[in-house]
Amino acid sequence: MHPAFSVIFLTTLIGVGQGLFLALFTVESYAAFGLLPAQDSRFYALGSAVALGFLVAGLIASFFHLGRPERAWRSAAKWRTSWLSREVIVLPAFMGTVFLYGAAHCTGFNPVLAQLPSGAPINVTAMLGVAGTVLSFALFVCTGMIYACLRFLQEWHTPLTVINYILLGGASGFVLATALSALVAPGVTGFFGGWAMILTVLAFVGRIASLLRNARLRPKSTLRTAIGVKHPRIVQKAQGAMGGSFNTREFFHGRPAFFLRQVKWLFLLLAFAVPMGLLAGGTTAGSGVLLLTAFAVQYLGLLAERWFFFAQANHPQNLYYQAVS
Repeated sequence: MHPAFSVIFLTTLIGVGQGLFLALFTVESYAAFGLLPAQDSRFYALGSAVALGFLVAGLIASFFHLGRPERAWRSAAKWRTSWLSREVIVLPAFMGTVFLYGAAHCTGFNPVLAQLPSGAPINVTAMLGVAGTVLSFALFVCTGMIYACLRFLQEWHTPLTVINYILLGGASGFVLATALSALVAPGVTGFFGGWAMILTVLAFVGRIASLLRNARLRPKSTLRTAIGVKHPRIVQKAQGAMGGSFNTREFFHGRPAFFLRQVKWLFLLLAFAVPMGLLAGGTTAGSGVLLLTAFAVQYLGLLAERWFFFAQANHPQNLYYQAVS
């Protein structure tokens, strides 16, 4: 497939926002049960603002993928059958929840609504945090299923697609949370850093699993089945469109196999190997600079990973449109 940079930025940016929000609410939940020191509300407000910034940036990026942006509202009409429509509904709902969560912490409006038998309070931010967590995972599932539901694209049609969206988004969000905590809440830097490394390792395992699976795939269609000719030897001489066409532009990335291999090794290095080293060093030293560098490097790696994700998918029509002349 032809990777669209608007979708690459959309999926990676909102993934960071989702992961960062999950990291914030995880710390607040631990603190409510006395497992971590309580943090100042300004930390949660700042983190929510950063998460919302990434979500808004992802939403803006998505508009560059629309032929008629003024009709974007119509994309939610098919929510009963379309994962894209469900994503269009869940994303703004999640953004609104993140905004309210951050606003509650920023204004100090956080009354206790109830109390658990253990003594842990159920306040406004706890309710918003639970709602945001549900919406965050729902958004991960919707985004991943847009691609995983396509049976004719074997590289995407696997549960690993959804799993990797969750793990990669979670890892990037926790890495950013580690950097933010080193700057404004050093008491939880070690907690964030530990989970960031765990999620990065899990994301690496999940991505390697998908790479190994896809390497063993074989096309279900052939030239014979594509054109309905059963002759044992068919050779294509031309595609019928000497100057290219919509099919050749939109369903094929146009890069040689060597380029794809280079991108694969690049994202494995930038998204996993280098950030792990920077995370370990930055968490130990409490260095916000190292941790911000870890996030920046990992995000560049995620851009390469997402480009490879789209480019690796081999549309069945490429069996026919494989030679210009």
